[in-house]
Amino acid sequence: MSIPLLDLKAQYDSIKDELESAVLSVLRSGHYILGPKVEELEKAIANYCGVKYAVAVANGTDALVLSLDAMGIGPGDEVITSPFTFFASAESISRVGAKPVFVDIDPGTYNLVPDQIEQKITNRTKAIIPVHIFGQPAEMDEILDIASRHNLKVIEDACQAIGAQYRGRKIGSLGDAACFSFFPSKNLGGAGDGGIVVTNDEDLANRIKMLRQHGSDRKYYHSLIGYNSRLDALQAAILLVKLKYIDTWNDARRQKAHYYNKLFAGTNVITPVELNHVKHVYHLYIIRVPNRNEVESALKAKGIGCGVYYPVPLHLQDAYKDLGYSQGDLPVSEAACHETMAIPLYPELDIRDMERIASIVKEAIAN
Repeated sequence: MSIPLLDLKAQYDSIKDELESAVLSVLRSGHYILGPKVEELEKAIANYCGVKYAVAVANGTDALVLSLDAMGIGPGDEVITSPFTFFASAESISRVGAKPVFVDIDPGTYNLVPDQIEQKITNRTKAIIPVHIFGQPAEMDEILDIASRHNLKVIEDACQAIGAQYRGRKIGSLGDAACFSFFPSKNLGGAGDGGIVVTNDEDLANRIKMLRQHGSDRKYYHSLIGYNSRLDALQAAILLVKLKYIDTWNDARRQKAHYYNKLFAGTNVITPVELNHVKHVYHLYIIRVPNRNEVESALKAKGIGCGVYYPVPLHLQDAYKDLGYSQGDLPVSEAACHETMAIPLYPELDIRDMERIASIVKEAIAN
């Protein structure tokens, strides 16, 4: 029997009636872009994250782009971020005309190493974008301290980390702004694209609201050159239903991740690190193995979904050749790209299937 890397159908089936009722309500309302349902979602997400404001946008990438733009970051500026993440983390910096500057990662958490950030700060540096990769919070105390001493903005790339906590505080409440993605595969995912920016800065929130709607705060009057980045009401309705379950789902992910850890104990499989002062939400369960290609082939041969996140670090992507990075410049990130992979993890995953998956992985390593 095949096992997918993520089973969105199982999630849908568990709350089918609520979802379909919510969608039908929007269809009957006649309000399809922004409007009351999106405003309701914004208030709910702000409350969930423990911040004052939330601005819904079209996707997680736009959330990053609009945050940078609203902060006045652009050509000639530099923004420090991770090379071990999805392309959008750096792409958003480039999209506003700024330059991404990459800092290597910790080999255990795969997050930015704070000690290396300060070495990359110049008089052009304007912000830091720590990525809470795979649902694992970055070391925000150190990052915020560095930012404060150098007068830098901090934008949390929390696209994989809704519900995660750092020293008892929800991710999203720590930086000057935080960006979430509602891509369907995320822990809190819609039935299409979606994203949101959260912040305690009223001026920043208002500016992002204008930017998402062609730089306008009233119809046909434009104060800024903006974007078309609006969330639709159908996605908002779906997300409001799912938001009620996010903590339960995240707890289930955590429990299953801990069970995987036990299954892999005493083997050559390196399992995810979870520091004592954080709450990891395991958007992906990432293992590190000495023979990834063989493990990947063995799983696929048995019909088990798996994936490589990410095969090429951002500093070595063709799109960033002009930045002048070379192989070996950020060795921890480069090694992670060659050795890590994701195996199935989602709230509905059966324990017996987990045992089967772990058995195949261990056998592939032994061979």
